[in-house]
Amino acid sequence: MRSPWTSLPFDRPESQLCIGPCEGCSMKLLNYLDTELLDWEARLGDGEIPTLGDVSRLAKSAQKTYRVLEKNGLLAELSQSAQAASTSTS
Repeated sequence: MRSPWTSLPFDRPESQLCIGPCEGCSMKLLNYLDTELLDWEARLGDGEIPTLGDVSRLAKSAQKTYRVLEKNGLLAELSQSAQAASTSTS
């Protein structure tokens, strides 16, 4: 469950997510995926075991969000920031 939170820019302010023309609303997709992930964390904490269908739906939502953010150019900026951070710590 950690992977989407570390690979997608959930912590970015709206002003950085909503720049220029978009292929889908990055902000709304991130909010939706965040809600789904938090819901599943709570359900897992309560002992619920997801079905393969549950996992598949969550994975599809995460993949769709990733593709939209990629089309909107937001992931390139994220990977550049990560590369710069790892270079400065080396």
